[in-house]
Amino acid sequence: MDADEINVDHLARLAALRLREEERPGVLGDLRRIIALVDQMQAVDVEGVVPLAHPLDAAVRLRPDEVTEAVDREHYQRCAPATAQAGAGIAGHPAAQAAAGGEGHWVRDGLYIVPRAVE
Repeated sequence: MDADEINVDHLARLAALRLREEERPGVLGDLRRIIALVDQMQAVDVEGVVPLAHPLDAAVRLRPDEVTEAVDREHYQRCAPATAQAGAGIAGHPAAQAAAGGEGHWVRDGLYIVPRAVE
């Protein structure tokens, strides 16, 4: 793009920016300097230069993919909030409030029961 062809109003509209009249010359100057820098960088001969993925030649240390801790599923499910029956209602819902007493948890068939998010 030629630096003389810059339409600051069009670019501001595309970028959803509101420029005051006194800001336009400064923005135009900044854009011209940016375009000049890009043109200068594009003029550099990079023939034979290998792209750099990382500035350090360090190998990534990988650990073995092994299970390192066991999850006591039943212990965590016993800690689930209690409801009248497993999954009978949602906290604050009349059915859950009416039957509150600690029997059961928000767990059924080994899965956590959660409120419906989409109806």
